Amino acid sequence: MVANARSPVPEQRRDLATWFAVALVLAALSMTAEAAHVLELPQKLRYDAAFYSAVNSTLYRYFAIVGGSVQVAAVVVTAMLAVRARGARVARPTAVAAALLALALAAWAAIVAPVNANAARVAREQPAELPSMWTARRARWEGGHAAGFVLQLAGYAALVSAALRRDP
Repeated sequence: MVANARSPVPEQRRDLATWFAVALVLAALSMTAEAAHVLELPQKLRYDAAFYSAVNSTLYRYFAIVGGSVQVAAVVVTAMLAVRARGARVARPTAVAAALLALALAAWAAIVAPVNANAARVAREQPAELPSMWTARRARWEGGHAAGFVLQLAGYAALVSAALRRDP
């Protein structure tokens, strides 16, 4: 039996299965940090400026170190999977997943990172000295994480869809 482009040979199927497993785990782990931010959002919107600043400047250190690394790895592995799946029917949804995960990372860089860059200065200020723009920064930071969560969830769903489409 000759394998066609839509039906990978058994060795390629095993290889793709491993790539899918790794990509799914990384995408799920990456999404957990954004999900945590979304779940915290209602409570954090009630915090005053000083408490919000104290929480944000102390609580999220490992979110950046571990979460950021995992998010980049999820994008890279999913993109590599999309390339490896070329010609198979899973290629398109896998490429969509990679693009959505990359958009989530880009949203963080464009929306959240600029607020983070200013966070250390804000944390050092006394409550009376906090800039009047802190509510706008808070909205940008929280909204950026919510947008990232939506993009990561969509990327994860596309990746699951691709994994379920694989040939048996």
